[in-house]
Amino acid sequence: MKTYYLVLTCMLLTISTSVDAQRIKDVASIQGVRSNQLVGYGLVVGLPGTGEQSPFTEQSFRTMLSNFGISLNPNTKPKIKNVAAVAVHASLPAFIKPGQTIDVTVSSVGEASSLQGGTLLQTFLRGVDGRVYAVAQGSLVVSGFGAEGGDGSRIVANTPTVGRIPNGAMVEQTVPSGFANGDSLTLNLHYPDFSTAKRLADTINERLGAQPDQGYTIAEPIDAASVRVTAPRDRGQRVGFLATLENFQFEPADAPARVVINSRTGTIVIGQDVRLLPAAITHGGLTVTISENQQVSQPNALGEGETVVTTRSIVDVDMSDSRMFKFEPGVTLDQLVRAVNEVGAAPGDLMAILEALRQAGALRGELVVI
Repeated sequence: MKTYYLVLTCMLLTISTSVDAQRIKDVASIQGVRSNQLVGYGLVVGLPGTGEQSPFTEQSFRTMLSNFGISLNPNTKPKIKNVAAVAVHASLPAFIKPGQTIDVTVSSVGEASSLQGGTLLQTFLRGVDGRVYAVAQGSLVVSGFGAEGGDGSRIVANTPTVGRIPNGAMVEQTVPSGFANGDSLTLNLHYPDFSTAKRLADTINERLGAQPDQGYTIAEPIDAASVRVTAPRDRGQRVGFLATLENFQFEPADAPARVVINSRTGTIVIGQDVRLLPAAITHGGLTVTISENQQVSQPNALGEGETVVTTRSIVDVDMSDSRMFKFEPGVTLDQLVRAVNEVGAAPGDLMAILEALRQAGALRGELVVI
């Protein structure tokens, strides 16, 4: 007899954090100072038979040979199981100079089973404007591996079709930056908030001796995400100015009251400022058991018919006693979790409870389902 149980599982995560002082460099970035994405297409050679025999790989291989002055007969189809076509991408940090190196990631774009032991040939890495900013080449470091038996069985660990080359690309040119232009810089908050932007500007003005009441300000909030700061025009002085500024500490504003539910994983995160209005909730547990019994049907005494095996399914539903608990005005996160635990509700049922509370208008906070 086979028995199947319908099980509802999820995990409740509750976070209760106090708002502590943070450095400006941890909550904001300088507008225009950022990394840039680079991408290229190349060939990995030297593979131990784990490459591919695809049309675009063959075409790339012929093009590479022609660049070295070697031409193949058009009717000749080379066997290149030790070659793989790959996409190469990297991130070009701000202020990096020609001659410095960056890490690159190499990914197979065809049917290659593994890049283990391969070497990337010279590959141009281009930016969004189509210009070449770096050139990549070198031996791959691949953490995954794969093995296949003669009967077709196969085992794969991690991802053998993706590898990295530490310091594998040489920077050829820099990306122009507006860091030293103008009389001011703009700080962009990672999480826009009007209160946080105002507190950030007030902290800078206070620490640098500005007098907003007399019309002299150094920092001015532009919107919920940006604060404009007056800075020295000399590049060296501006670097020193920012080195001091980014280490100033201030207290960001409290985050909005929010409940975040991940419907795919069952994860629930409840912010510390979530509150409940007066409400009463009833909750009942439900258990569903499905049983399948195999039975043999014999022919009658006259020998007519044949012996067959039939399946008889039994479905049992058990509803436990329902309980009710009541929320008083201003219930906090701690009280909500304690009440749910006392009533015996599974964390998975908490999602339905929270949704019902929102529909009833008893949940003071935003309910976000991702």
